[in-house]
Amino acid sequence: MGIKTRKILIVGAGHVGSHCAFALATQGVCDEIIMVDIDEDKANSQAVDISDAVAYLPHHVEARKGSLKDAKDADIVIISAGPLPNKEQTRLDTLESTIEIIKTIVDPIMESGFNGIFVSISNPCDVIAHYIWKKTGLPKNRVIGTGTALDSSRLRRILSSEIGIDQKSIQAYSMGEHGDSQMVPWSHVSIGGKLLLDLIEEKKEAYGKLDLSDIVKRTAYAGWVVLNGKGSTEFGIGTALTEIVKAIFHDEKKILPCSVLLEGEYGQNNVFASVPTIIGKDGAEEIIEIKLTEKEQEEFNHTCNILKDYILKAKQL
Repeated sequence: MGIKTRKILIVGAGHVGSHCAFALATQGVCDEIIMVDIDEDKANSQAVDISDAVAYLPHHVEARKGSLKDAKDADIVIISAGPLPNKEQTRLDTLESTIEIIKTIVDPIMESGFNGIFVSISNPCDVIAHYIWKKTGLPKNRVIGTGTALDSSRLRRILSSEIGIDQKSIQAYSMGEHGDSQMVPWSHVSIGGKLLLDLIEEKKEAYGKLDLSDIVKRTAYAGWVVLNGKGSTEFGIGTALTEIVKAIFHDEKKILPCSVLLEGEYGQNNVFASVPTIIGKDGAEEIIEIKLTEKEQEEFNHTCNILKDYILKAKQL
């Protein structure tokens, strides 16, 4: 019996795609990485650079330049193509430019015979994930947006710096849009298993000064701190993407905040938005529907309504 190797195709060999590839390689998540880009020399150089590192990595991985036809036997296709927003734009403002690029990518991938899972990073992440799902006709579980997986990491980092507790002991996530309108269900944030809202009441000196609204704003803006400083986000999204891929390849049934199709969950329909989701070998296997407070539900409805407006715009492009 032959052993099946794990193959990933990454479309977009820029800062994001290349760092996703490197994170996948360094963590030994896959056996083969195919880099695809309209700039073939760039795709080749990224693949060669990763290959040069393999001798010092704990796991072997084959990295090479390829084409969209190589998606035929890929297990996962990662879409990281698209323009970066400038300082005057939001992620949503890049929709038209990104759609024009996605149109040239998705059809050839499906025509290759691809029958795996799409993981989309391209912004606006939630809207593009919905567009890919509609265009491909794939089952909803096989199209996933990285969504607030990265924002949730940023949230935990900010909370950690405020309260002096390691990020790994904090359970917290952002929901909704991977963008400015994201929200945090504070009623479910816990520190070592204890609800943060209870700690705020019980230990006012340590937790009472937390400005939760400001933390949400800082979390949503965190990407711009990186983008404005060095031109792109790289390391955070690379590890967030790798966490999703690991959960798929190892059938971890891990709960991660990802952008998935809602069909009645949280009172929402026909929208991709980030919610806690069980990720396993079949992709987005189950949505975890936590009980939101009335205020939290209003905030979640607000972020979904914004996404729905842009999903409608994407249909018209």
